[in-house]
Amino acid sequence: MKRLAKKIEREKIIIAALPELSVRIIEHVREHGRVTISDIVRLTGTSRDTLKQHFLQLVAEGHLALHGSGRGAW
Repeated sequence: MKRLAKKIEREKIIIAALPELSVRIIEHVREHGRVTISDIVRLTGTSRDTLKQHFLQLVAEGHLALHGSGRGAW
């Protein structure tokens, strides 16, 4: 239980440092298992270019894993 509590606390600190849009993306992934840029565009109404930057940052930092390429990527 102590390990789990430490892990949760660490995750809260990491998520607190992320922009709100990135947090919403991560929450959507946790709820649905996978996400595309189109899913988040529909959910938030944010432009594709802005979302691409957030996705690239999340993948680079290891918060998300990219599967596929091009339009079929998730």
